[in-house]
This record gives sequence, structure tokens and C-alpha cells, in this order.
Amino acid sequence: MIIPSRAVVLTQVTGHLGTITLNRPSAINALTPEMVTIMREALAEWAGSDRVRTVLISGAGERGLCAGGDIRAIHADAVSGGNGSLEFWADEYRLNATIAAYPKPIVAFMDGLVMGGGIGISAHASVRVVTERSRLAMPEVGIGMHPDVGGSWLLSHAPGELGTHLALTGSPVGAADGIAAGLADHYVPASSLPELAEALTSLSAEEAVAAFAGTAAPGEFATARGWIDECYAGDSVREIIERLAAHHEPGAQAAAKEIATRSPTALTITLRSVRSAAGLPGLVAALEQEYRLSAAMLRLPDLAEGIRAQIIDKDRRPRWNPATIDEVRPEVIDACFTPPTLN
Repeated sequence: MIIPSRAVVLTQVTGHLGTITLNRPSAINALTPEMVTIMREALAEWAGSDRVRTVLISGAGERGLCAGGDIRAIHADAVSGGNGSLEFWADEYRLNATIAAYPKPIVAFMDGLVMGGGIGISAHASVRVVTERSRLAMPEVGIGMHPDVGGSWLLSHAPGELGTHLALTGSPVGAADGIAAGLADHYVPASSLPELAEALTSLSAEEAVAAFAGTAAPGEFATARGWIDECYAGDSVREIIERLAAHHEPGAQAAAKEIATRSPTALTITLRSVRSAAGLPGLVAALEQEYRLSAAMLRLPDLAEGIRAQIIDKDRRPRWNPATIDEVRPEVIDACFTPPTLN
């Protein structure tokens, strides 16, 4: 039964399927604290329900599953010194962990735009479906942030250096490249999603998806993997940019220019986060590290400035501080990664 009092998220059980539909289509279903709470409550209830065998996460409207979190609220905290974002991130990251460890299959329809927090509620699911409309991205470096919601874990486990490329450019990818990077599993035409949802009410997730899955149109990674693996090796943002800029492939040169527009501080933190996540014991440990980074970056100047330039004023001309990679101070980066200690 749909719960009208909770209109920002619709929950429904049909047959053996529990459906969670993000319902803010005008905002491309961007997450709010209320939405995260409703999702966690529904998942907790259905985990112990004999009726629900599969869960489906989808988004209302045709623009996308989820465009991320409430960026304006984060900007307000960054400017004022508020802590609301810390509480939201803590709950959001717990939701990401819940989805990854859920005892029943969770199918995510990653249709349309799926960015940041949208990746967090879908790419940790057990069955991840993309369509010809899918555009997947972790674009945080463009606003002075780092890939969170378990993004460091996902990207660190992508084949070769595909995850590093996605993390440092923040560029969106389509269905085939999303599957190649390990962010999704199956391609299904968008027109078939309603039928697939209906099939999930009676069939197992595996059977239902197999009946509708097809082959996505070729992406860029099939031919770009060579220069990506070559140029993104190593732990220095400066060296990566230099290798990309010097490479003969136009795609590599375009990536160098794209990375050069991002926050130097965010790039440095992001590369270290992705590299270190590869050695962590699991997603929860990565989320704990990401929470420390998010809390630290909330107080650094680039997050407020990045959101101002991209979302508030929309002049697309962020004034990063510091302005270059060479000016980023190692002690500032180290402090972001250092767990708090008792005084």
C-alpha cells in the first residue's frame, strides 16, 4: 500500500516485491534526510517480512533515478559552520551499508541521471540495471568534495584505472561503460522497465532480469582502457595530468583539461581516498574513512566555493584555494585522513 503522507518516497508491496520509489521528480529525486529515513525504515521492515522476497529501488519521472544529495543545504552548512550535513551523511552512509549487506535481492533501476548519492543507493545493490538513458557519475571533485557514499570503495575496485579516471574527471558514463566500470550489471531498454518491475512481483530477481536483459551500445572504455590504465597509474595528481596531457589520444588530452578545472585539494584527497580504499577490509571501513573526509572538507574553503560556482551563482568559475596542485599543503591532506583522538 502506498503511504501518501510520505510523498517524497513511495513504498508499496505487490506480490513478492517491495518497491521504493523516490518521488521528487522536479529535483531529479535528490535525496533529503526524510527520504533517507523512509528508505531505511522500509528496508528494515521488509528484511523480516516473509512476503517480500525482492526489493526494487527506482525514481519517479524520466530524468533520472537520483541526482545526489541536497547540495544547497550542504552549502548553507559550509558557509555557516552548521552540522546538519554531518547528520545527513551519517544516516546516508548507514543506508548505503544497509543496501550492500541486505539479506534479500535489491534491484536498482539506474535509469537516467544517477549521480553522487544516487550511486550510493543503487550501485551497492545486488542487481543493478542501466538503460540507454543512463548517465552515471561521481562528480564531487567539481564542487570541492570527494566521491563518498561508498564511491571510494566502488571506484577503487573498478577494473584497472577506470575508477581513478571517473573519480578525477567526475565525468558521466553511459550504460556500457557503467557496466565495464563495475557500477552496474545489466542493460535493459528503458521501455521494458515497467514490464520488468511487473515480472519482479512473481519471479526471482535473477529470472526476471534475465528475461529482459540485452546488450548496451558500445561505450568509450572498450577502446580507451589502454591509455586510461597507462596514464592514471601512480599516486600523484600532477603526474597523472602530465601523462594525460602528453598522450597522443584526444580522449587523454581532454581528460587532462577536465581534471585541471577541478579543485586541487579535492583531487588530492580523492586520489588518496581511492588508493587507500583498495586496501581497506570492506565497504563499512571505506564509509568510515569517507565520513572523516566529508567532515573535514565541509570546513575547507573549496566545498562552499564549488557549490557557489556550480549551483548557487552558476558562473562556472570557481576560485579554488589553493589554486594549483603544487600549492596543496600535505599537512592539510594528512589532517583530513587522521582519525580524531581523545584529548
